[in-house]
Amino acid sequence: MTSNAFDNLHATKHAGKVALVTGGSSGIGLATATRLAREGARVFITGRRQAELDTAVAAVGHGALAIRGDIASAADLAHIVDIVSATGRVDILFANAGGGEFVPLGSISEAQFDKTFGVNVKGTLMTVQAVLPLMSAGGAIVITGSAASIKGTPAFGVYAATKAALRSFARSFASDLKGRGIRINVVAPGVFVTPGYKTELKMTDEQIEDFRRQVAELAPLGRVGEVDEVAKAVSFLASDDASYITGIELFVDGGMAQV
Repeated sequence: MTSNAFDNLHATKHAGKVALVTGGSSGIGLATATRLAREGARVFITGRRQAELDTAVAAVGHGALAIRGDIASAADLAHIVDIVSATGRVDILFANAGGGEFVPLGSISEAQFDKTFGVNVKGTLMTVQAVLPLMSAGGAIVITGSAASIKGTPAFGVYAATKAALRSFARSFASDLKGRGIRINVVAPGVFVTPGYKTELKMTDEQIEDFRRQVAELAPLGRVGEVDEVAKAVSFLASDDASYITGIELFVDGGMAQV
């Protein structure tokens, strides 16, 4: 299907909505921003590197706007919210910004722990709190979790723990939001090869290809995922099609964490 055909078919799914995608300059965030924009939303994306943001906005098109900022910084987060608030509201928040690295038990430093929890947990919590005043009944929040949170992957314990914390947050937040008509859910990706495998996980091309082969052998669907497959799940959770769904964790992992 061509881009124009996609636009014509799906442009009304999120028509008139305002969406904020944190960590939207690459990988799952970029794929989701692209899908939401093509489905009719006015999209804002955030990221830490201006050059990547500029490239991402051009790729998303549809009038998407980029805001440079780090969600772990209170000042940056306030700047992000200040810009988005000019629209008067946020209908969809995809709290996706985060990262991690492989560090085996015995080598975990306090700095590494603080960095990962500072972005993934504190940053996500503060993002939700900061954006919430702009949301009203019918709004949807989707948080990026991870299948790693339940898999016990070696040397990935700190990252996995942050994603388990976000799952717990979503349950509590769903209760906190009772009666407000704002839904919150978690999307938990499995293996999706993104630029973060090199920039965050420091993996080489050879290591990535070996990892692809291992996953293909283990996953019930026999392959790694494509980032748009997560984007589709996020779009669903953020849409009116999911109007009676809140507090869940939706795994998009080819079945790896399920069997």
